[in-house]
Amino acid sequence: MAEEPNPLGEYVRARRELVTPEQAGIPAFGVRRVPGLRREEVAMLAGISADYYLRLEQGRDRNPSVQVLESIARVLRLDDDATAHLLRLGAAKPRRRARPRPRKETVPPGITKLIATLPLPALVEGRYFDVLAANALATALSPRFTAGANRLRSLFLDPAEQALYPYWESAAGGMVAGFRESVGTDTDDPRFIELVGELSLASPLFSRLWARHDVQACEAAPKHIAHPQVGGLQLNRERLSIDGTQGQTLVIYHPDPGTDAADKLALLASAIRTPAPLSADRKGAENSGHRRHVLFKEAAG
Repeated sequence: MAEEPNPLGEYVRARRELVTPEQAGIPAFGVRRVPGLRREEVAMLAGISADYYLRLEQGRDRNPSVQVLESIARVLRLDDDATAHLLRLGAAKPRRRARPRPRKETVPPGITKLIATLPLPALVEGRYFDVLAANALATALSPRFTAGANRLRSLFLDPAEQALYPYWESAAGGMVAGFRESVGTDTDDPRFIELVGELSLASPLFSRLWARHDVQACEAAPKHIAHPQVGGLQLNRERLSIDGTQGQTLVIYHPDPGTDAADKLALLASAIRTPAPLSADRKGAENSGHRRHVLFKEAAG
């Protein structure tokens, strides 16, 4: 018989190991054999018995009160997003049912039409960070911004995607934390299991970040992109929830008006609007490619 999942216990154990005694206000004497706090220290600071806390970590007690979870969250120094995640895990009940079929995520037709008309790079992400739709300017910004790609897989496994982000390893932590927040307690979907398993085996960095159990809502943020043709762009990224879907998000990149990034983004837009040669002869294709190269070179210079 397979062991029953214990997401609550895994979460508090992972977060306990990240809190130092000094952070918790506990004097540290001698050599400590475990990273972070001991179980009995968390229990003492949270005002619960050590035996009860042990049962929570081991999954032998799955009905903690909100007050107990909030006390544990305070001891583990969880922020609002992480505390909300802990409360969701505590409220989730074990589900004894057959593994569900993968859920098909379909972009609402109106959103598909909208991103096609936007003059900015725009794409739709599913709850597992799959790219469900993207406009041509988004794909010009990154070839991995195309339907069928997965943002996590691209960032952790594709060197070309990593090269777009000068500080991609630091950005990776935020993406993993956002992924865990997006998934929440719904971890039995085959798509989620497949993706986490693949990345855990293929990327040591993903495996380390996933083991931390960081949780953070994906919000608007500035993004620096080192584009291979037009050079560096400082863009703003907005994330908008799509009504009537289960976790789909509209992602839009936009520059500040009047900036160098705005000029470069306009150049990218101009390049993708360049008509393809009417004939398929090599000379025509080369001329078209040369025109784009000159445009990109002028912008980068």
